[in-house]
Amino acid sequence: MRGLGQTACSGRFEVQYVARCSVSVRPRSGEQVPSLTVQVARASNPGGTTAMWVRDRLDGLWRDEDFQAWYPRDGRPGLSPAQLATVSVLQFLYNLSDRQAAEAVRCRIDFKYALALPLDDPGFHHSVLSDFRDRLAEGSRADLLLDLALERLREAGLIKERGRQRTDSTHILAAVRDLTRLELVTEAMRAALEELARTAPQELTALVTEEWGKRYGRPVRLGKNPTHPKTRINNTGADAHLLLTHLHQRQPAFRTGPQVQALREVFAQNYLIDERGRIRWRTPEDGGLPPSATAVVSPYDPQARYSRRGYATRWTGYLTHITETCDDDGINVVTDVATTEATVSDARALPGIHRRLTRRRLLPAEHLIGSGYTTLVHQEHAAREHQVDLVGPARANPTRQHRDQEGFGRDDFLIDFEQRQVTCPQGQTSRAWYGPYPTSSPQAAPLIVVKFAKSQCGPCPARTRCTSSRAASRSVGFPSKNLLDLQRRTRAEQDDPDRRQIYAVRSGIEGTINEFAHGHQMRRCRYRGLGKTHVQHVLTAIAVNVGRLCDQLPPNEPRPPRPPTAFQAHLDQQGIPRPRSWRFVGG
Repeated sequence: MRGLGQTACSGRFEVQYVARCSVSVRPRSGEQVPSLTVQVARASNPGGTTAMWVRDRLDGLWRDEDFQAWYPRDGRPGLSPAQLATVSVLQFLYNLSDRQAAEAVRCRIDFKYALALPLDDPGFHHSVLSDFRDRLAEGSRADLLLDLALERLREAGLIKERGRQRTDSTHILAAVRDLTRLELVTEAMRAALEELARTAPQELTALVTEEWGKRYGRPVRLGKNPTHPKTRINNTGADAHLLLTHLHQRQPAFRTGPQVQALREVFAQNYLIDERGRIRWRTPEDGGLPPSATAVVSPYDPQARYSRRGYATRWTGYLTHITETCDDDGINVVTDVATTEATVSDARALPGIHRRLTRRRLLPAEHLIGSGYTTLVHQEHAAREHQVDLVGPARANPTRQHRDQEGFGRDDFLIDFEQRQVTCPQGQTSRAWYGPYPTSSPQAAPLIVVKFAKSQCGPCPARTRCTSSRAASRSVGFPSKNLLDLQRRTRAEQDDPDRRQIYAVRSGIEGTINEFAHGHQMRRCRYRGLGKTHVQHVLTAIAVNVGRLCDQLPPNEPRPPRPPTAFQAHLDQQGIPRPRSWRFVGG
């Protein structure tokens, strides 16, 4: 590794070497840990460490050849991307900052052992790690990094295909403040001015006044009850419109900056220009407000979204989906991590999970999922395309008859797909058959709708048990034959004790989410933007896998019993019996 001050380009730090110069990869063949490093590392850590395990068991997670496509062919030799990727994983494993990780490379012997460095290697500047993450955030490189790590685990015999896996999602908090609408537009204006002051200060000379200095000269802290709110709203809207108009007419080159684009979106979502050209504040009754799926909540992270689940969970940020193996005879290994916007439903993430598992040759035979992922379309597609059995609760029947447990539900009707007719419980045959109609959501199954005539339902003595429609006629909707059979079979299997015992294994994913959130601080974003947040989650997943596999016991060795507490030891010394399991129920 090239040390600080040994750059091949002009500049003070390694970050200038990596970011400003054309850097290429020179693969190193036959890399071995220096003998002196091995001797000192073994002497100081006889039992080994997690970092040393990566070198001993996996011979490193990556090779420089794996990253050649990320760099140009010509250019000066840069730092080893395989070593930078390993340092990034160890950084998340030990919860280190960039400065602490760079210091560990310089000072910790086990880090030098894992990276195959001599003891006198000076390491690198900490900003190199940030540049490497920027490169990881481009395209699907973070997923490719996980592909490479899982392939090494496959080669080492630590993971297998066609087992059992489980998936669940959790919320992620963005690294931004919660802002009111007035604070949002004011801070967006200030962020755009800061960006222009760095890139084109001469363009602000004719615009910035003393009033602008007072309004945007410092970060905004207005609160929910600011003084003169209408005056602030009108002034900020006029200032933002003036700035955007000036850039559009005179300086189109500066319109593409991220903060200027964020200001444009925030202005369009919170203000409108009426027929007379007046700038007006949007309200739910006047102009409407954007839905949560598109509403920008921070100018510094335009991809973060506000969302909520149930009555208690409300957050601004993202959503991550974690998939891991859960076989009875092995260590649970995280096989996929997906990061989406907070407003994206769980069902939309499932096809992408299966595509990536197919690419990694890690598809499960049984996939345990929650009700948010379960749709008929996904169940049929997973079984047909991937031979994966989705095990999860079927979505409940939302009809009034099923909810109240009285009246005639859809299952009380006889459906004849060949004759395209439906017979009601009273023996009447449907008069019209429509569809299947595509639904508004691609995750929902297309519906077939049949209708009975008013002359059939009007005089029927059981009409009140069948429909409460004022039209006095009944309509019945259902999916196609194969999806309807699949739905009935899934709902019947929910009551099977063996099926319930299999699905009970899915509850263990809550412990994995807790490990990610509290053990590795994944609940809060370290970085801003969807791409960098996904890099954080992928590196955390690899770190969790490394930590779990390093701690596994040798084959056929029983897990040591938990040592007794002080009071339990006292009871044993006195010969007083005590329960050996928490399942014991005292009298």
